[in-house]
Amino acid sequence: MSDFPNKARVVIIGGGVVGVSSLYHLAKKGWTDCVLLEKNELTAGSTWHAAGNVPTFSTSWSIMNMQRYSTELYSRLGAEVDYPMNYHQTGSIRLAHTRERMQEFERAAAMGRYQGMDIRILTPDEIKDHYPFIETHDIVGALFDPHDGDIDPAQVTQALAKGARDMGQKIIRFCPATGVTQQPDNSWIVHTEKGDIACDYVVNAAGYYAQRVGEWFKPYGGRTVPMMVMSHQYLLTEQIPELEAWSKQNGRKLPLLRDVDVSYYLRQEKNGINIGPYEPNCRAHWDSDTDPMPDDFSFQLWSDDLDRIEDIVADAMERVPVTATAGVSRIINGPIPYAPDGLPLIGPMPGVKNAFEACVFTFGIAQGGGAGKVLAEWIVDDQTEWDMWSCDPRRYTDYTDHDYCVKKGMEVYGNEYAMHFPWHRWPAASDKKLSPVHAKVKELGGVMGVYNGWERANWFAQPGDDTSEESTHTWGRSGPWEQRIKEECEAVRDHCGVLDLPGFSRFLVKGAGAAEALRGLITGGLPKVGRMNLVYISESRGRILTEMSCIRLGEDEFVMITAATAQWHDRDILLGAMPAGVTVEDVTTTRDTLIVTGPKSREILAALSDADLSQGWLTHQAATVAGQPAFLIRVSFAGELGWEVHALNEHMPAIYDAILAAGAKPFGMWALNSLRMEKGYRAWKGDLSTDYSMLEGGLERFVKLDKPQDFPGKAAILAEKQRGVKKSFVTLLVEAGDADAPYMSCLWHDGQIVGETTSGAWGYRINASVALGMVRADLAVPGTELEVEIYGEKCRAVVQPDAPLWDPENERLRA
Repeated sequence: MSDFPNKARVVIIGGGVVGVSSLYHLAKKGWTDCVLLEKNELTAGSTWHAAGNVPTFSTSWSIMNMQRYSTELYSRLGAEVDYPMNYHQTGSIRLAHTRERMQEFERAAAMGRYQGMDIRILTPDEIKDHYPFIETHDIVGALFDPHDGDIDPAQVTQALAKGARDMGQKIIRFCPATGVTQQPDNSWIVHTEKGDIACDYVVNAAGYYAQRVGEWFKPYGGRTVPMMVMSHQYLLTEQIPELEAWSKQNGRKLPLLRDVDVSYYLRQEKNGINIGPYEPNCRAHWDSDTDPMPDDFSFQLWSDDLDRIEDIVADAMERVPVTATAGVSRIINGPIPYAPDGLPLIGPMPGVKNAFEACVFTFGIAQGGGAGKVLAEWIVDDQTEWDMWSCDPRRYTDYTDHDYCVKKGMEVYGNEYAMHFPWHRWPAASDKKLSPVHAKVKELGGVMGVYNGWERANWFAQPGDDTSEESTHTWGRSGPWEQRIKEECEAVRDHCGVLDLPGFSRFLVKGAGAAEALRGLITGGLPKVGRMNLVYISESRGRILTEMSCIRLGEDEFVMITAATAQWHDRDILLGAMPAGVTVEDVTTTRDTLIVTGPKSREILAALSDADLSQGWLTHQAATVAGQPAFLIRVSFAGELGWEVHALNEHMPAIYDAILAAGAKPFGMWALNSLRMEKGYRAWKGDLSTDYSMLEGGLERFVKLDKPQDFPGKAAILAEKQRGVKKSFVTLLVEAGDADAPYMSCLWHDGQIVGETTSGAWGYRINASVALGMVRADLAVPGTELEVEIYGEKCRAVVQPDAPLWDPENERLRA
C-alpha cells in the first residue's frame, strides 16, 4: 500500500467507539500524526450491537465525571464535525422500591448537582407526569436525570472518526495487528498484515479481544489483562400504537426507564420498546477450553437464550402494561467485556513503558467520549484532569487469574444495578491472597474484607453475632459490627490491640545514587539513617500522586512502604525514577505485618522481644519477637503508642500467637479507620488523590521548596503558594444521624455547595462523627459552621482546629 504509514506517534489497536474517541482526543490535543488499526470495519466488536444508552448516573465521582463529559461531547459533536447523528436526550427515570435505594439516589443527585447537572428526585405522582404508562403502586420514588438518553453507536463512532481524520489522523480498516516489538529506547514496532509501523506509544483498545492483544506485551513486563466476556441480551418489541400516539402528541420520546431493584431498563425504540435485563442467572462466554474465543467474531451474535431473562421481561411488562400488547420483533445477544469490578481499564499498562490501555468497557458508549479524553491526557500529559484511579489498570495486581475474573465478572453482571453498601463485601472469588496467620484470624472471629486481593479482618465477630450478607445491606453505621468496632477501639485506647495487615506494598531501593534519586522524586526530605518518615510524590501540577513511608537502612538503602492497593502504581513510579545501578525489589508477598498498638503495647512487646523499646517515635530496628527475627518500626496509624512488627511469612505465626497470648486484643480494618480519622490521618485515593494539590491537602510541612532538587511539581507548588489555594483540607465534627459521611458528600454553606468530604466515620474515642474534606479556602476557619449532605440529609458540621481530635499534642503516640 503506497499510503500505508510506516511511522506514527501513537498506534491504537481497536476501532470501537473507545479507540476512535482516543484518536479524536489525541488530535484535539495536537497529536495529529497517530494511527488507528481495526481488524475489520469500525464498530465490529461490542460497539455495533450496543444498545447505545448514555447515562450520567454513577455513585463514583470519577465515572460520573467521565459520563457527564460524554453527554456534553455528544450533544455538540454532530455539528462540530459536520456528521449527522441521532442523539436523543430524553431524560431517564430510575425507580426505587426501598428507602435504602432512595438514599443512594439522594447521594448520586448531590454529586450530580456538584458537577452542574440538574438531577432531581421524583415522587410516585411526579413519575406519572413524565411516564404515563407506568404502574407505581409499589414505588417509593425515583431519580430523574434530564441529561440521560440514547445515541446510535455506529453514528457516534463514525462522527468521532470523521473528526479525527479531518484533523489529520489515519484510520486503517481491515488491517489486523499481529504483534508488537519494543525497541531499546522503549519505542515500539507494531506488526500488521500490511506492514510494520514504528511508534512512540501503543494503545490496547481491542475490546473483548484486549486480553489476546495484551499477551503481546508480556515479554516487556506485561501481565494477562484482567477481564472476561459476558453474554448480554436485550429485546425489541414491535410497534405500539399508544406509544406512537403519545410521542406524536408530545413531540418527543418517553424517558428511559430503569427498574434497578428488579434489574432492567426500558427504552423507547422508534415506537416500540427496548427491554434490557441484567439477569442473576447470567452466562459467561469464551471462558473454557470447550468454548474458545474465535479468531474473528466481527458483527456476529449468539443465538437467543430467553429462558434466562423471561422472569425479568415479565416484570417489565407488568410495570409498563402497554409493553405486553406488542410482540417481540428482534433479540440481540452479543459479547460484552467485563473487568472484575465492571469498570474499564484506562491508563498506563502495568509494568510496560510507553504502552496504555483503553479497553474492557462494559458501558463503552456512555463512557467512550470521556474515556478518549482521559486516555489522551494520560499519553500527552502523563496525568489526567480528574483522578481516575477507579479505572486505572494498575488497580489490579497478580491475583486476577482466570477463575477470579470469570467469577467476579458474573457477579458484577448479575448485580449490575445493586447498591454498594459501605459494610458489604461481594463474596465471589474470595481467598486469593492469604496472610500467614489467616486461619488464626478466622478462628478468632475475623469477618474478612479484601484489599488488593489480600484477605484482612474488617471486624471480629463474637458467638451469636449476625455475619450474614443481608445484615450489611445498610448505609447506616448500626449493625452487628458496631459494638465490636467500639470494643476494638477501646482496647487500643486502654490496653493493646493487634491487627494483622498482610499486603503492605514494600520495595527495597538500594544502590549508589538511590538517595539523590529519591530527593529528586519526593517533595520533602529523606530521614536520617536509622529513622523513618512520610514522604510524598506530586505530579507536575503539584497534585498528590502518592504517599510512602520511607525507612532508611543506609546511606543509599531504603525500604519504601505504601498502601496495598498502590503496589503496581507505586512500583512503576519508583522504577521510572531510579537511575542505572539502583535496584527496586518488590518484597510485598514475602512478608507480613502486625500493628501492635495501645498504652500497654510496650509492656507486651518487652516480655517477648529483645528490642530496645525506649527508642523514640519514627525509629526502626531489627530484633527478635517470640524468638523469631523481625523488624520493628515505632509508628502507629491508630494514633497510640505502638509498633509495626514486620517479619517473613514463615516467622509470623509464632509472633502473632505470642502477642495474642500476652493479652493483645485483635482488631480490624474498620476500627483502624475510625482510629485514623480521629487523628486526621489521610487515606490514599480518598483524602490523598490527584484531585488535590499538596497545599490544598494540608501537606505543606512535607514540602521543601528550598532544596536544590527540582522535584516534580515544584514550580507549580511555588506558584500556588504565592497566589493562595482555592480549597483547604479540614477536619469536621458532624451532627450525623444514622450514617456517617461517605466519600464525596457535598459540603454546604449559605445554600451553596462549597466543598466535599473525602472520608467519614464514627470516632469511638471521642464519641462523635468525624469527616475529613476539602472546603473553599475562606471557610477553612475553626468554628465555621457548614452542612454535610449525607444520603439526602443535611447535617450540621463544624470546622475544627488544625490538630488531631484525639491526643492533639501526640503525647500518647510519643510516650
